[in-house]
Amino acid sequence: MSTPGDESRTEVAWREIVEHYGERPLLDDESTHVVRTPAEPVPAEDEQDDDSAATDDVPAAEGFRPPPPPPFPTPRTWQRGVAWAGILVAPALALLIGLLSIYVAPLIGWALVLWFVGSFGYLVLMMPRSPRDPWDDGSRI
Repeated sequence: MSTPGDESRTEVAWREIVEHYGERPLLDDESTHVVRTPAEPVPAEDEQDDDSAATDDVPAAEGFRPPPPPPFPTPRTWQRGVAWAGILVAPALALLIGLLSIYVAPLIGWALVLWFVGSFGYLVLMMPRSPRDPWDDGSRI
């Protein structure tokens, strides 16, 4: 437990750290500068609700044209759609058949298994071998 004497020692230690932190620049006339402590609120200057005022401060770049947008991605092939259906639909159908005790020919059961395994193998083979950007660490902003 802390005692009141410990708290004052802690406050004094923090105050000394703050007062002696870093190098202080030499100012010409200290009487003209306002020194604020962290406890004092900073007065709000003309608060505006819209964001248009923030853009007024930024000078417009003359003659700036944004780069052309990237091309549209190539559409997915129908094989990829069938493969994803095999990954999602085949196990769902097998589960439904098993839970409802529906009799199906063994050939249909093996077809569902082959559809799932073939779909998984196709998607693994179609995965890119290298990352899009070798220097990318995966973070996006």
